[in-house]
Amino acid sequence: MTDTQPAIGADIAVETVDAGGERPLKPALLKGWRRRCPSCGTGPLLKGYLKVRDTCTVCGEELYHQRADDGPAYLTIIVVGHLLAPMIHIAYVQFRPEPMTLATVFTVGAVALSLYLLPRFKGAMVGIQWAKRMHGFGAPPRSGQPVEAAQ
Repeated sequence: MTDTQPAIGADIAVETVDAGGERPLKPALLKGWRRRCPSCGTGPLLKGYLKVRDTCTVCGEELYHQRADDGPAYLTIIVVGHLLAPMIHIAYVQFRPEPMTLATVFTVGAVALSLYLLPRFKGAMVGIQWAKRMHGFGAPPRSGQPVEAAQ
């Protein structure tokens, strides 16, 4: 038997080591937008509506580092405001609906669009932070444990 061949029956665990290189931004951003783990893309990122899981249930990637804070809310307000403000103007000028009808329709639209966008922006921000290795995402696992033991 040579040094390059493993012994018969030996347990071989091939582990990919993250050397700290560049992580692709666009796939991580899209995985986050789909509310999936930015590392594997299959595990759920969120536990509930906006709570980010501490670790991915599939690959074991630690996600507790994220610091999205108020960013997703600001992005949601900007997007919803910039979409609905001109639409309110167009609807009022073109169709002249009753003020209460206009207010009701656009209030429901604003709430629905905000509820749809908020968790997606949060996932996208976590994906950006993971790709850019911000806030500890590039650090080794906690207390030097291998990935399998941390699960």
